[in-house]
Amino acid sequence: MKDNRSTRRRVLRLGGAAGLASIAGCSGLLGNGGANGGGDGDGDGGGTGGENVVGQIGSGRSPFGARDISGGVSMAAMPDLSGELTLYSGRGEPLVGQLITYIQDLYPDLTIRPRYNSAAELVNQIETEGSGSPADVFFSVNAGSLGALKDRGRTAELPTEVLDMVPDQFHDPDGTWIGTSGRARTIPYNTNELSDSDIPDDIFAFPETEAFRDAIGCAPTYSSFQAFITAMRALNGEEETRQWLNGMQELGLDANYPDEFLVSQAVADGELRAGFANHYYIQRVLAGRPNAPISTAFTDGDAGAIFNVAGACVLDTAADTDLAANFVRHLLSAEAQDYFARETFEYPLVPGVEPIGRLPTIDELNPPEDLDLTQLSDLEGTVNLLRDVGIL
Repeated sequence: MKDNRSTRRRVLRLGGAAGLASIAGCSGLLGNGGANGGGDGDGDGGGTGGENVVGQIGSGRSPFGARDISGGVSMAAMPDLSGELTLYSGRGEPLVGQLITYIQDLYPDLTIRPRYNSAAELVNQIETEGSGSPADVFFSVNAGSLGALKDRGRTAELPTEVLDMVPDQFHDPDGTWIGTSGRARTIPYNTNELSDSDIPDDIFAFPETEAFRDAIGCAPTYSSFQAFITAMRALNGEEETRQWLNGMQELGLDANYPDEFLVSQAVADGELRAGFANHYYIQRVLAGRPNAPISTAFTDGDAGAIFNVAGACVLDTAADTDLAANFVRHLLSAEAQDYFARETFEYPLVPGVEPIGRLPTIDELNPPEDLDLTQLSDLEGTVNLLRDVGIL
């Protein structure tokens, strides 16, 4: 395990050197995006792609050189889309709007009506609208929101041919939602202040790590941080999670950051020695500042190493379930998977489409084996705990 961890870190260092040149009734408590975000609580809208990304979809062109995406299934090999589709998107328009427009423009008889908001707000809106909701598809930034809709009986079963496009761990076992891209939890750290050996591979060793004293930060209103704490509650229980949070506060955890891109920037700027963030925020910093003194560490097999997914589901109010399911299939096309990799540095979930930035493969990561991503829907208890210990 330690050998794998060392390999993952070495790969990420090389990638940087190469110049990567709410839910459950508490939406008002959840983060809805920060300075670099697009309103989904997870930084969507802060992608590093250029103005002409749509022209690059499926072309193999990217700022990182030619890419072979022939391992995926092209949109050209998928069923044509026609009719009207209302999309509730918890992914920000500045990030995914170009992709949605691209799909619509492929088909002269297709009209997509997107509504953008935070994932948490949209879940509550769908619940409030009930059987009268106009929504056909929900596009979420995290599995927790998808799981919440499933728990409320608002999702429809996806066809087998859609579910089979990704490995089993990236869709609901009952087939009601599917991941479209992934993100790994990581520890960004300042390479001028810390080395690999200073970063524990056990998340529960962090409160005792003096190297982090008054110099480690997080974004507690951010949905990904809350998902991390939710995973800890699911894996280790409420009391142990409370003790960890109290220990981090005693260590001097700075919980004043509105989003994880700013946490990563603060690490690169030397304001923090380390932080908690999804993997792509470090890659976005390096894309703009190839020589920034920031690198990425991973914990092993615990809540600090969860691999969450953005994803989509067909809603029980869908007017045309075939159209809705085939739209979701287009989000898993080779072109869309490549778009997610280039625009957001997220992990493609379709085998055959590689991540950008010389990231370790999904198989080289060590997320906790006993965690079902649907467990991440229990955010209300996490928000209550974070408030109780004084982090929120």
